[in-house]
Amino acid sequence: MATNQAQQPTYTPSKVIKTEYPLIDNDPHFKRVIGYARPSDYVHGAVAAAAGPGLLWTMEKFAPSQVGRGGFAKAMRLGGAIGLIGGFLYFYERSSLRFYGMTENAREVEMDMKEMVAKVKAGEPLYGESRLTPHMQGVAARQSRYSALFTAVLPWFNFVNHNQHGVDTAKYYRQAERELEAERLGKAPP
Repeated sequence: MATNQAQQPTYTPSKVIKTEYPLIDNDPHFKRVIGYARPSDYVHGAVAAAAGPGLLWTMEKFAPSQVGRGGFAKAMRLGGAIGLIGGFLYFYERSSLRFYGMTENAREVEMDMKEMVAKVKAGEPLYGESRLTPHMQGVAARQSRYSALFTAVLPWFNFVNHNQHGVDTAKYYRQAERELEAERLGKAPP
């Protein structure tokens, strides 16, 4: 017997890991992770990227490999490519951990609040427009949620705009209301 009931969208509430610092986003978009990165993240990533070729060069100086003509240059290119990939992944993970609240993130909390309140005031969707169906957005969210914790095994990034980020977005609307009320009254926003 078939019924004409509308199919209910399935939504799996996201798990929230208890951390010392506030959660900003448990599935941050790739652009946000890059945009919120601190200069120290760039420095750590660059050092990690240079470590592989640097160590290879140092070992070659102290104990030459005798690989023959052009062999060391190829090894350095490969070491450099692997170093760049590793350095980027380390940089990305450091920035992502702040979104998860696993490291100190006061600067990012403030940046997130300003960004989201500006979107609320402009009437834009908080996490961007998506061409995917709600079901596919949920699939994408479940696949990449907390994915930076597993970067060493499988690098996985969120390139999908969706609304499943593990935070109560009402805080952005409340802050926008407070700021708009303060502007209306001619006061400085709280």
